[in-house]
Amino acid sequence: MDRLWAPWRLSYITTPKDRTPPAGAACFICRALADTNDREHLLVARCAHCAVLLNLYPYNNGHLLVVPNAHKARLDELSSDELLDIQHTIQRMTAVIERRMNADGFNVGLNLGSAAGAGLPGHLHWHVVPRWFGDSNFMTTVSETRVLSQALAALYDLLTDELRTAGE
Repeated sequence: MDRLWAPWRLSYITTPKDRTPPAGAACFICRALADTNDREHLLVARCAHCAVLLNLYPYNNGHLLVVPNAHKARLDELSSDELLDIQHTIQRMTAVIERRMNADGFNVGLNLGSAAGAGLPGHLHWHVVPRWFGDSNFMTTVSETRVLSQALAALYDLLTDELRTAGE
């Protein structure tokens, strides 16, 4: 592997940037949390310090977002209670998806900041992406198209039914 050194770029990287959103611009997560129509916002579960939403643009069937209830952009802004609730919720949702969708594994991740790929850098959100053996195909690489086997409304019903049945 070749390495290209560009030390003159360090000043750009270390210079603080203004990432303040425009005044009054509520993110889609905050709008969903403020509303009571969970189905309309694909909000699957509300917990003490976090919530679970279906990803509107999923990478794979069952792609969830686990979000803190408070609009926070940095990990060091989370309280211990918030962080623990988020981790327990990720644990619970992976169990639900294993049970109801027979997932073989998961990708769980957090993109911190725009440079790391966060589409919504102002509100932390963990991606929970179920995976199955053989779920990769040529469609993504050749035509930039994803094949999803279930409509979001059907997935919403499946997950909320399972959470209700399990008493969670």
